[in-house]
Amino acid sequence: MLSMSAHPAHPGGVFESPLLEIDQASVKRGERWILDRLSLRVPTGRHTAILGPNGSGKSTLVKLIAREVYPSVRDGYRGGLRVFGRDLWHVTELRGLLGIVSPGQEGDFTGDPPLESFEVVLSGFFAARGLGPNHRVIEEMRKRAVQSLDLLGAGHLAGREVTSLSSGEARRVLIARALVHRPRALLLDEPCQGLDLASRRRFLESLRALATSGTTLLLITHHIEEILPEIGHVLLLQNGRLLQQGEKDRILTDAALSAAFGLPIRVRRRDGWYDAVLD
Repeated sequence: MLSMSAHPAHPGGVFESPLLEIDQASVKRGERWILDRLSLRVPTGRHTAILGPNGSGKSTLVKLIAREVYPSVRDGYRGGLRVFGRDLWHVTELRGLLGIVSPGQEGDFTGDPPLESFEVVLSGFFAARGLGPNHRVIEEMRKRAVQSLDLLGAGHLAGREVTSLSSGEARRVLIARALVHRPRALLLDEPCQGLDLASRRRFLESLRALATSGTTLLLITHHIEEILPEIGHVLLLQNGRLLQQGEKDRILTDAALSAAFGLPIRVRRRDGWYDAVLD
């Protein structure tokens, strides 16, 4: 049986480098700076949440990491972005180190023709929507797909069409799809979007198993109740800038969140989980 924590060695020592380093990066849309000289650093191995209100730049940050947008020149300087110590990656090579899962991907796999869940997971090896006649699936791929689904408690979903799944079940299938590469880290962009309370908790519990498997989690959210107990570090964004960063207990406070969200907020903690209410 393969081990999800058995990441292959890299001759360049990439795994000793930080997962993510951003140096004074700015991104402009129209006349507005969505990211404003943003600098941050996320070490490999440190589960981290990036938290902020709507409009704080979280979605643009994900696009920056995924190379869907690039830093804009501001005051004569184009900010830097390095993933695992490098600023240039071949997309296929990077996908084997950093998996990215967002709610928007779900729509890519729910159209026609309908796709079966296990096929969707296997298609991650080919960066394709489903399997085509030219895709050669070997037994090792099937083993990894089974293991990825099992790690998320989703093995029973194999054989079902994605269109028949709940949103939470479909998210687990998409995460399993990203995991077949045994990535060193996984970026989860608003992974609980559209889930009801019960589905969200079941989904988050499946992520807790992933957090102990050797994969670094980078969670992007504006809901503190989605921050897993295993996540110990929080970066707080506001207006495209890093407002605060540090250990979770120090950042998830009434004062810090009230400042970030612009409303009086009271933070509550229970059994390693946090939630917030308007004061």
